[in-house]
Amino acid sequence: MLEFNLVSAPPLAGYDQRFDGVNLTAPTDLAIVSLALPLGGEAAAEKSVKAAYGAALPGIGKSALSKDGSARLVRLSPDAAFVIFTHTTPDAEPFVAKKIKGAAYTTDQTDVWTGLEIAGPRARTALERICPIDLHPASFATGDAARTTMEHLGTLIIRTGDDAFLLLSGSSSAKSFLHAIETSIHNTA
Repeated sequence: MLEFNLVSAPPLAGYDQRFDGVNLTAPTDLAIVSLALPLGGEAAAEKSVKAAYGAALPGIGKSALSKDGSARLVRLSPDAAFVIFTHTTPDAEPFVAKKIKGAAYTTDQTDVWTGLEIAGPRARTALERICPIDLHPASFATGDAARTTMEHLGTLIIRTGDDAFLLLSGSSSAKSFLHAIETSIHNTA
């Protein structure tokens, strides 16, 4: 009988391209765990997250780095957030649950999303062609996060630096999402 080993790999694993003024990469070992703050236990959950990460959960539509810079906390709604970090093994959810001592409901979202990091002096120009929100630094500052659509694909966009963004979209449409970003980069060159 044949034996098979299945290995989990992100749909855009290994993607790393340089364009004129834009770097586009798929981050390796990206883990995403959602936090749902329990009704009546929001304050305790927020306190536990702050103790675990050395940073408070940010306001809605904002993100914050953990004290050591190893994780990004993204607030999606009053009772929901993401913890985004590098994690090499498929046990991200229990890792976060243990770290926050079970103070919030946790769900591994790693396989649901695909990530792209876009950076460089032309990154914002490329994104503005397909993103309906205002990405000017005065309107969308470093640390801001928003749910939007890009080329009809649901996207979470996080500004991670002056000319840098983390884009998350559904893993089932990863190749279409990559194509949309690459096409926008080429069309704004």
